[in-house]
Amino acid sequence: MTRDEVMKKNLDLHCEWMRYTFENPDVLDRIPKGAVLVILPEDDKELYAENYRVLEENKGKGIPVFVVTMKTPKPQISSIEIIAA
Repeated sequence: MTRDEVMKKNLDLHCEWMRYTFENPDVLDRIPKGAVLVILPEDDKELYAENYRVLEENKGKGIPVFVVTMKTPKPQISSIEIIAA
């Protein structure tokens, strides 16, 4: 998986996480100060392994890590109509 693919997939996961936190803001109180958020996708083994490596690197440096597991969100396709003036 390329670096760009990893970034795009992680952005999709992060977007879903943000949506969840807006609906459940109390979860933010559980994140330790200075922690790194690591999202482990349950249904993408390759990205899971990549993100798990980041988790281990941060733990090895003594940085607190907040781990979230979730399924990869399905893309939402909006119906967009472009009208020329």
